[in-house]
Amino acid sequence: MPRTNVRRTLTVALAGVLVAGLTGCGANEAAGGGSDASVEGAAAAKIALLLPESKTTRYEAFDRPLFEAKVAELCPDCEVVYANADQDDAKQLQQAEAALTEGVDVMVLDPVDSKAAASSVNSAKSQDVPVIAYDRFIAEAPIDYYISFDNEKVGQLQGQALVDKLQADGVTSGNLLMINGSPTDNNAGLFKAGAHSVLDQSPYTIAAEFDTPDWSPDEAQAWTEGQLAASTDIVGVYAANDGTAGGAIAAMKGAGMDPIPPVTGQDAELTAIQRIVAGSQFMTVYKAIKPEAEKAAELAVALANGETPEVDGEVEGIPSVLLEPVAVTVDNIADTIVADEFYSVEEICTPEYAEACAAAGLG
Repeated sequence: MPRTNVRRTLTVALAGVLVAGLTGCGANEAAGGGSDASVEGAAAAKIALLLPESKTTRYEAFDRPLFEAKVAELCPDCEVVYANADQDDAKQLQQAEAALTEGVDVMVLDPVDSKAAASSVNSAKSQDVPVIAYDRFIAEAPIDYYISFDNEKVGQLQGQALVDKLQADGVTSGNLLMINGSPTDNNAGLFKAGAHSVLDQSPYTIAAEFDTPDWSPDEAQAWTEGQLAASTDIVGVYAANDGTAGGAIAAMKGAGMDPIPPVTGQDAELTAIQRIVAGSQFMTVYKAIKPEAEKAAELAVALANGETPEVDGEVEGIPSVLLEPVAVTVDNIADTIVADEFYSVEEICTPEYAEACAAAGLG
């Protein structure tokens, strides 16, 4: 029996019927279904949500509130125990141990360092706490579920978009800079592999390549500045996410490059969408965070209730949910970002971008 059930087993008389073994949110559902029902003495389930960093705006602006809202909808009595590691793997290990000490029933873990996080997973499993790897896979660890996007496809979308843009612009050869993600992030390796599968077959030459520590935009900018000091003969930049793209673009602007060559990105950050509208960034990859966060919440609540959720996919033998990423350029912002209410036209088209938005058909 999962420890959730052991800890919360109780007996309640309801409409003359003795009901045994009601657990956390499940107790409320059995007692009438919904937030109006309550079971006196029942302990609420605790679900840990451990996110890796705050430099990427998605985690605090989207993942956390969307996850918490879905948990509240599915299980009003459940408590989300939240922590953000600020890109510090040692801090995240401490946060995981603190969550386990607090008695969480499920751990949803987006690791800073995919290898280091294995120890947190092992600690959780030793206490019969199921673990959902969120957004980033945790290899060689006994995770129970994994939810993310097809991350190799993300890199393929980025690489193909860059090649297609260059060819559409009549650029038949030339040098690329390749700015990858953090070497401690399992997903970064998948993005890189996907991008290489396209770029290595293209007529363009990867002049230099960089694995960006901690996904730091500042590190990406400094590295790009160093490359441009040697040569500005660059026809395009593969940047693994919007933060590193912003760093590269700042370096190129600082070097006086005009126009800025095509630059890729990922995460559909607001500043990146505005750069795409303005023409300084070519594309980003939009990963619909709402279904990812909400599906993770559904899995977590089910596990907290002692259920075994069924999913369709599998990664390295782990039951998995892999969502589809989408390439976004100025041509489909309205059909993706705006249509999904990820950002509104008003948020994108501030006065600084009003003219560019009008030219792009937004507004």
